[in-house]
Amino acid sequence: MLSIKKYAAIDIGSNAVRLLIATITEPQEQAPIFKKTSLVRVPIRLGEDVFLKGKVSESNKKRMRDTMQAFALLMKSHKVLKYKACATSAMRDAENGQELAQNIKAETGIDIEIIDGEHEAAMIATTDLRNLIQNDKNYLYVDVGGGSTELSFFTEGEKLASKSFKIGTVRLLNDRVEESLWNEMKLWIQNVTKRYTKISLIGSGGNINNIFKSSGKKIGKPLSYFYLSSYYQMLTSLTYEERIVKLNQNADRADVIIPATKIYLSTMKWSRARKVYVPKIGLADGIIKYMYNEEQQQTIF
Repeated sequence: MLSIKKYAAIDIGSNAVRLLIATITEPQEQAPIFKKTSLVRVPIRLGEDVFLKGKVSESNKKRMRDTMQAFALLMKSHKVLKYKACATSAMRDAENGQELAQNIKAETGIDIEIIDGEHEAAMIATTDLRNLIQNDKNYLYVDVGGGSTELSFFTEGEKLASKSFKIGTVRLLNDRVEESLWNEMKLWIQNVTKRYTKISLIGSGGNINNIFKSSGKKIGKPLSYFYLSSYYQMLTSLTYEERIVKLNQNADRADVIIPATKIYLSTMKWSRARKVYVPKIGLADGIIKYMYNEEQQQTIF
């Protein structure tokens, strides 16, 4: 008998908050099929509050409560069986992060888990990322968010090392990243990758997805370092308003895309990677797979 159910993932990032609803179809004696049913993105930009003032502002606390209430209603309408809400860098750093999570739980019923960078990277690794990784090649996985960058290095099909750095697009926009942190990330990448050749980047995050879409490349084909560098030069030659009008970018994308591209270019340079693959994966996808895998293990035991 065919089993069909819906799971939902809420990703509370430093730049935006997302609700992903996925339909999971389980044919008999076949691998499950995951299909994105709905994706809602709200650019609350919690990081702008937290990285400048140390806490989420009253106005953004209200926006968060309203958004979580809306997400709860959407999940009810979609008849979602199971959900998980994860908050990352901004909520981790906010002095009122736990308090806000408790208030949202009381007012909306949404239970928010504030996760660390290592947990975030582990959940993303449960996605279709594995389908890209070949045993005879080496990969530096780079996920760029508003508050942090998660790095994982894969060799011979296995993860060798991973680390989270507080270098994110919203932090950079607000001048909240010390030069010493850039140097720390550079040394980590160089030390981890120095003994290896044939290194490619795997990039995730809304900004690299936006760049990939604008490139016109077919899914599965990589972007070159040269293309990314040229695109960065084009971005920096345009004003914020021109990036919105000429490149048809959202207002909350047109500013963060420059620091994001700088991060990807830097990690490519330090790892000696000449190309970057851009699968459409992220934390929300990872949360869905994480919940499904967790349920399967509970069924087995």
